[in-house]
Amino acid sequence: MPPTTWTSWPLRESLTREGVSGARLWIGRAVRIAVVAGLVWTTLVGPAFTGWRLVALCAGIAATLVTFRGFFRTTLAHRLWPSIGLFALLLAAAFGLAGAGAQVPATVLWCTCAVVAMERLPLGVAVPCSLGALGGYAALNTGNWWATAATAAGLGLAGYVVRLDAEARGNAQRLLAQERAARTAEAESAALTERGRIAREIHDVLAHSLSAQLVHLEAARLLIQRSTDLEADREQLLEQVTACRGMAREGLDGTREALSALRGEMIPVEDFLRRLAAAESARLDVSGEARAVSAEAGLAVRRVAQEAFTNVRKHAPGARVSVRLEYAADDIGLEVRDSGGRGAPGELAGSGSGYGLLGMRERAELLGGTLESGPDEEGFVVRLRVPA
Repeated sequence: MPPTTWTSWPLRESLTREGVSGARLWIGRAVRIAVVAGLVWTTLVGPAFTGWRLVALCAGIAATLVTFRGFFRTTLAHRLWPSIGLFALLLAAAFGLAGAGAQVPATVLWCTCAVVAMERLPLGVAVPCSLGALGGYAALNTGNWWATAATAAGLGLAGYVVRLDAEARGNAQRLLAQERAARTAEAESAALTERGRIAREIHDVLAHSLSAQLVHLEAARLLIQRSTDLEADREQLLEQVTACRGMAREGLDGTREALSALRGEMIPVEDFLRRLAAAESARLDVSGEARAVSAEAGLAVRRVAQEAFTNVRKHAPGARVSVRLEYAADDIGLEVRDSGGRGAPGELAGSGSGYGLLGMRERAELLGGTLESGPDEEGFVVRLRVPA
């Protein structure tokens, strides 16, 4: 047995009634009340206690109960010397009862002290205190030494068993509290992660939308500043304002789409790509067994596909676009390839600041995936692979 076992206090959880069932709690209270009531009754009906002796005995029993309550409080606070002092008072009270002729209360008090000491004190202190209480019990019952020794040994063993039961309950309560704290911390971490994801999605969508609106508004400002005949330039101004309005609406729709995707309320990735490919007159090929993917992976595929089509419209108008979606064992892949456009094949390689391909690459890396983009012999290709 390690040295700390002899010097360490029982867990605070084991010294309280925390974790004790309601039925067991009420049974314990009923037993204690019955024992105290029985001791008082046997004392009152005894012929040896009348008058002031009876008053003194009742006061002694009341003082003993108060001392027991103080002993329970000091042991719960892990205060060693006050606990030892109160325990000594309890032993003195037992010897006083025995000297006054109250044999039954003295015997019950000694036995109770022996069990309680083993349950609530450090083992190195509990053993001598319990032996002291059992020694007083043995000194009082000298008629049959074998029975007295067996009873004392049984009481000591019972006290140790009660201690082990209380420690097991205390350990269970401590583990339960730690598990609850871990679950609370996990829930808070998940909430913070979710907020970060939502903030990142909204930032990406709005940054793209606002930057596009800024370009159109700047063009409109320059047109107004340089124009000598606003009426003649009315169509161009209207076109710029209309484009800004479309960008604002697109940003709002994108934000709603991001929130819906994070909540798992969007259509499957494959259906989304089919609609997007049909709207852009692109070809879609799907390989692997279709299955549900995580919200983060699905949103990454959607965003990369949208960004790729946006870059094609900006930098390679008229290009033929093919999209390939691949369901692998542990991840999902997307490839968007364009060819035959009127733009230069390498023009897209440096495009996509902020919400562009650079932002898509950062998104993929946050999910533990990869994104590759660049020109090839036919045009431009974007490849995404993220854990599903």
